[in-house]
Amino acid sequence: MIKVEFLGPIGKDPIEMEAVTLADVSAKLKEDSTLSAWLNKCAVALNDTMVNDLTTILKDGDKVSILPPVCGG
Repeated sequence: MIKVEFLGPIGKDPIEMEAVTLADVSAKLKEDSTLSAWLNKCAVALNDTMVNDLTTILKDGDKVSILPPVCGG
């Protein structure tokens, strides 16, 4: 089981799911219409390290963070 957390203005509580790769996580999250608009804009971190390869293998206990774009000044 992995944990997926949604940071910033996404406004969704963390969820747990079974997934083998980040591609599995992406596919499952795209099923949620409230998330689909965010996913193409967001960065992804695995256990607090930025990743961009959807073939990344996950293991039990991993934390995937969905990070929306940030503006500041």
